[in-house]
Amino acid sequence: MMITIIGIPFGLQTMKLAFLALSPFGKEVITVPHSGGCLSILMNILWLFLGGFWISLTHLVFGFILCVTVIGIPFGLQHFKLASLALTPFGKEVVNK
Repeated sequence: MMITIIGIPFGLQTMKLAFLALSPFGKEVITVPHSGGCLSILMNILWLFLGGFWISLTHLVFGFILCVTVIGIPFGLQHFKLASLALTPFGKEVVNK
């Protein structure tokens, strides 16, 4: 996605998801107010229709499966955090707690 100029913003969002997936503990996803305006909304809509829904759904399913056991609950909660970021990544930022 980083090869084309149009794909660079989408590639940056996939990198954000990848870095959060590599080390999800101790991180928090916050919404940054006024970080892109209407363009952020448009990009989130494109992201949602081009695959964000399916990525989010996959994280939700894995989250529910992992929450079945006591040992898997912390990992399931991290999948729920990833699901919320995967649904609409534009306008959100990952920060340390």
